[in-house]
Amino acid sequence: METTVLTFLLFILVLAIFLGVEIISKVPSLLHTPLMSGSNAISGITVLGAILAAGLAKGVGNNDFAALLGGIAIALAMINVVGGYFVTDRMLDMFKKKEKK
Repeated sequence: METTVLTFLLFILVLAIFLGVEIISKVPSLLHTPLMSGSNAISGITVLGAILAAGLAKGVGNNDFAALLGGIAIALAMINVVGGYFVTDRMLDMFKKKEKK
């Protein structure tokens, strides 16, 4: 039973990787900024999910390894969110009108 669950989760992972590469490779450069904002929102949801997973892992089963993985997931998702907002802000600055001296 447990190998079936592991196989299913690996299948979902491979499918998500394949789908992500296919979608991202077909996005034109002009749409990068709006899509970056959308992906930041999704990463924010990932942060919430990682916080819940880390808290449940530590609280319910006192599983230190799962809590460690949850903490790593929180850190990586926060790096993605903050970096994405910096990139989006920098790209939007490129479209602002420059002041004349």
